[in-house]
Amino acid sequence: MNPEVVDFKNECLSIADIIKDLPSQAYLTPTGFKNWTIENILCHLILGNQGAVLSLQDPEAFQARFKEMRAERAAGVPNAEVERARVGDAHGEALLKQWLQSVDEIVEAFGEIDLKQRVPWAKTMSARSSVSARLMENWAHAQAIYDMLGIDRPDTDRISSIVYLGVNTFGWTFENQGVAAPGPRPAVRLSTGSGTTWEFDAQEDSQDLIEGSALAFCQVVTQVRNIADTDLTVIGEVAQTWMQQAQCFAGPPHPVPAPGTRHKKLENIE
Repeated sequence: MNPEVVDFKNECLSIADIIKDLPSQAYLTPTGFKNWTIENILCHLILGNQGAVLSLQDPEAFQARFKEMRAERAAGVPNAEVERARVGDAHGEALLKQWLQSVDEIVEAFGEIDLKQRVPWAKTMSARSSVSARLMENWAHAQAIYDMLGIDRPDTDRISSIVYLGVNTFGWTFENQGVAAPGPRPAVRLSTGSGTTWEFDAQEDSQDLIEGSALAFCQVVTQVRNIADTDLTVIGEVAQTWMQQAQCFAGPPHPVPAPGTRHKKLENIE
């Protein structure tokens, strides 16, 4: 099986482990991400996973669904309603099972294929990038659940694709805002709890540097943490500017969370 798909599957199973024994009311508790509940998050992830499979297997149908949903949002229909209408009426544990089914569909569709082939999304990308985006989005949205439950997130090597995505979208962060990058990309040196390290040389001999936890770096580039709330070492003006507005995902520019607003709760939900 393609290693990117293995990482995606194992990460999602890890996320499911922290949700599966929750009482039904916990699914309706607002998280620190825009007050989304666990049910809101699962609905969003189900549609994203299903969309990735559809983009691979029926690009025209994917484009039609993408256009339809965009039109509904533009007409003022709340995003939660747009997504819930397509997910159906499942709640609680049944919704968790539906999300896990969408995970299995990704594994079946992408597990053994040539990941170099192209698929549509906001822009055309490789199937490998599509799987990496699925890992990134499921991982990032799950952070709000970890935080709400007061659980420390496992620090694993499964996030390697998110690390590479974060580094490779240095230019995209600024292009997406309609401005030029303030300079060449800084060097990046990251490590995981297992002792694995990833190093990326600076572009054009830049002296700027970002160094520290790969987990913290991924939290910043996926915008689930403000750089001020991490222990990353950030040296140089370009590195500071990047980390203060990094965005590794598609879509219009999103404001990063304010310092101190995204964090683990001190008490667990029972």
